[in-house]
Amino acid sequence: MPAALAAALPAYANQEPAEASVESRDSGPNRIVVTARRRTEDAQSVPVSLTVVGKDLLDRTYTVNTNQLSQLVPSLNYSSANPRNTAFTIRGLGSSVVAVSQANDGLEPGVGVYVDQVYHARPATAAFDFTDIDQVEVLRGPQGTLFGKNTTAGAINITTRQPSFDFGANAELSYGSRDFLQAKAAVTGPLVGDVLAFRLSGSITRQDGYIENIRRNEMQNDVHNDALRGQLLFQPSPDFSLRLIGDWARFRNDCCAQVHVRVAPTLKPAAQQYAALATNAPGGAYAPPSTHPYDRVTDNDAPLGVDTSEGGASAIADWTVGSATITSVSAWRFWKWDAANDRDYTGLHIQTTQHIPSRQDQYSQEFRIASNAPGPIDYVAGLYYFNQEIVGHPISIYGPLASYWLLNSTNAALLNGYQSNGTTDFRTESYGVFGEVTWHPLPRLAITGGIRYTYEEKDGAYDLRTFGGSAPASAQAQGILRAQSYSAHLGDGSASGRANISYSLNDDLMAYASFARGQKSGGINMSGLPVYPAGVPGHAANDPILSTVTVRPEKNSTWEAGLKTRWFEKRLTFTIDAYYTRVTDFQANVVDNAAVIALRSYLANIPKVTVKGVEFDAALVIGNHLTLRAAGAYADGRYASYPNGPCPIELTGSATTSCNLSGNGLPGLPKWSGSAGGEYVLPMPIGSLDGSLFLRADANAKTRILGDATGSAYTIIRGYTLVNASIGYRTPHWEVAAFARNLFDKDYMQNLTVQAGNSGLIVGTPSDPRTIGVTLRLHR
Repeated sequence: MPAALAAALPAYANQEPAEASVESRDSGPNRIVVTARRRTEDAQSVPVSLTVVGKDLLDRTYTVNTNQLSQLVPSLNYSSANPRNTAFTIRGLGSSVVAVSQANDGLEPGVGVYVDQVYHARPATAAFDFTDIDQVEVLRGPQGTLFGKNTTAGAINITTRQPSFDFGANAELSYGSRDFLQAKAAVTGPLVGDVLAFRLSGSITRQDGYIENIRRNEMQNDVHNDALRGQLLFQPSPDFSLRLIGDWARFRNDCCAQVHVRVAPTLKPAAQQYAALATNAPGGAYAPPSTHPYDRVTDNDAPLGVDTSEGGASAIADWTVGSATITSVSAWRFWKWDAANDRDYTGLHIQTTQHIPSRQDQYSQEFRIASNAPGPIDYVAGLYYFNQEIVGHPISIYGPLASYWLLNSTNAALLNGYQSNGTTDFRTESYGVFGEVTWHPLPRLAITGGIRYTYEEKDGAYDLRTFGGSAPASAQAQGILRAQSYSAHLGDGSASGRANISYSLNDDLMAYASFARGQKSGGINMSGLPVYPAGVPGHAANDPILSTVTVRPEKNSTWEAGLKTRWFEKRLTFTIDAYYTRVTDFQANVVDNAAVIALRSYLANIPKVTVKGVEFDAALVIGNHLTLRAAGAYADGRYASYPNGPCPIELTGSATTSCNLSGNGLPGLPKWSGSAGGEYVLPMPIGSLDGSLFLRADANAKTRILGDATGSAYTIIRGYTLVNASIGYRTPHWEVAAFARNLFDKDYMQNLTVQAGNSGLIVGTPSDPRTIGVTLRLHR
């Protein structure tokens, strides 16, 4: 296999070093095994920028999903106003979200999510709880010359635990605050001698909500997750194996409520600003139940709910033929989504219904051939095919107060019952060929080159109809909901690749440098088109801007260099890297600020984005009792050129329809972030029982982030530090522990959203309060 992921930077495993190795202790207490280059190897020998979180660290930090994973990996950021709008960024890149947390089906993510070598096309499928995970590798920078689907910002490579020909079982039960209940179990063993083995695992998670809805007398933002995974491993000989995997997960919650955070002044006429609208609301002045977001109280009047499921089946075959291994990965997956939202985020009957029932199906096939024996040349080459279809049905319905809040009219009948109903249909077909070769001209020198060519066809159809109410023409003119129907086709091919050189000064010190180029194909706007304001020559007011139907391909160029070291008989591992990334035609989802309500977003290309930074990872084993870990990241990400961007909320209502955002920082990217933790183990046998007392603590910190791309002072999220801890007793076959997440009950905002209507109201999702609980684990 090529040294080719080598285009990235230091490979460090952010994992408990004393427990991460599957080798003998002679290999070193900090030896971490990874498969980032499609073969098993020591992370410290891979010239790639990656962080690895193994099953032990996942278990012992009570990390159960990708949101919590970002607390362990400083360069990974996660945003999710609701599961459909899940967005991942690595080094600030990869998300389609610029001004609000809204998904657009016509845009592929820049951060690829892979589970057991299968690409998951929709980030929403990564919002589910982890089930039977072996380890997670977070790779930074453009990927594609080794991974099936091309991704420009990085990849999250998740590996689940495989079936075993030795019988084994484990179970876990946790109970905690707000009736938190989580149960996990797995069993594995042989079915037919040493030829056929199975593994069956599953989990359920329940927890009461933490936001009180006083209007509906409900506790919202609860947790109700289920997951099941089954596997068969057929291994008739040492040279051939076939792994069959089927999985299913469901997320069914009373979610996702947001609360009043603050009110921003705008340049709209005073009568159309939030303060005046609330004071003079028909039926009496409106006041939110609380203006302090950490009271966690709302009065949303529309019903909320999320019901989403995902699953699929895959077959992974490996056949060793001499010095090469041939691999086939075949997969089908589905994602089904429905949710009800209150998009005015108040107890007023402005918008009564908003949801987008959707269904996605994808099929993929990958073939690879790779060298499997050391030699002067390592190689990998492959073919990849991907097909997906996403069908959605956007639905919006307005209530009796919509006329007042959106049209500044006291005639409730104008928009009462006004609604939209439509269909979106997006299809992708992708073909890729890739390969990498690593040449070892000297025993300690490796030179790698890789290339990939991708051709993609995309088709999108958007059809939205409006009806109801007594003033649909007025509503259309005001930009509230627009009947639109259009379709588009894209077909383009692109080449990407990487070059890398690494040199090992000795067995414990390696330096490397690399350049990588990635490209993401064009996208189709599947959320409706923005319209021209009045006064644009050659266009009538509210004519759709047809140039926004599609966006151009995005191109990413990344330069990196780094060091990987081991010291003190391999008890200290330290890696550091520096990088510079330039993205042209950055693809983003932009809010239509010309509309009366901020519900319509569209795709756009941002001319130039740059990110530069430094990252480090460290792990230390002290004696036989103490393990420590630390990781940190500095990132300076900016819109280097963005002359026609959306304006911040405080400028809404001005004659200016666009703002120059060049030089603004990237949203969702803290300048400084870090994670640190450790565990102290004290042997404490009880009679003949061989056991140990343990105490662990983990903390992560982030500086402030921009809540949206406009740089508005009213959407800045303050920095924060979280601390998690546990104490317990562990034996070879069971463990009992008390744990705390958010030990010091830190308040912070997970996201901020400008309220529909652009009147100045800003809402957000407050942090989960402290959770304290106990866990019992059994295994054999």
